[in-house]
Amino acid sequence: MNRTADTAVYAFTIRDTGIGMTQDFIDNHLFEAFSQEDNAARSQYGGTGLGMSIVSQLVQKMNGTITVESTVGEGSSFTVTLPFAIDHDPPAAGPEKEASTDLHGKRLLVVEDNELNMEIAEFMLKSAGAEVVKAFDGESAVRAFAADPAGYDAILMDLMMPVMDGYAAARAIRASGQPRAGTVPIIAMSANAYAEDVKKCLDSGMNAHISKPLFKDVMLRTIARFV
Repeated sequence: MNRTADTAVYAFTIRDTGIGMTQDFIDNHLFEAFSQEDNAARSQYGGTGLGMSIVSQLVQKMNGTITVESTVGEGSSFTVTLPFAIDHDPPAAGPEKEASTDLHGKRLLVVEDNELNMEIAEFMLKSAGAEVVKAFDGESAVRAFAADPAGYDAILMDLMMPVMDGYAAARAIRASGQPRAGTVPIIAMSANAYAEDVKKCLDSGMNAHISKPLFKDVMLRTIARFV
């Protein structure tokens, strides 16, 4: 790290042991969109050739630099250098209020079509003491809620699902006329985490949004706000 009175400059280096690249490709094509030196590698290793183009543009927007060293057959080294402005008047840190993450006695409806994601969420919630009821699409979630509207302390809702997505499921639950339909907490779980995605969740009747990949402390603190 280099530092001046107003700026701290950090360098981040990532190395791999992959197939490497020639210097000519690095100098002339590496940061071009849809560019891969060995077209056969596309089918063997996957990818579209957009990664380095996107990285380069992001680094430029942050007023940084990226350098690359590579040896064919041995691997590559990527160094990103970024400047950060130093805050000379940071806000004073107040005492943190820690929400309880004990979910013993709470019954949660988890709606998730991906089996691995469901397993992860279920493990996190059960380890905090919650009882978990599972639904694998939005339509199943609506039916589960209708069958026992007073039985769930909160609903964790994936967004992109077959049959019925999470937005439609949240709206259907809110409009169902069932007891607690308007008050049961519905919390979105999604990798779509831009501001407009969060707003879309709230507009569909959800109470909050948790970004994927799921982190146990974030998920439990969010749930604790509503149950």
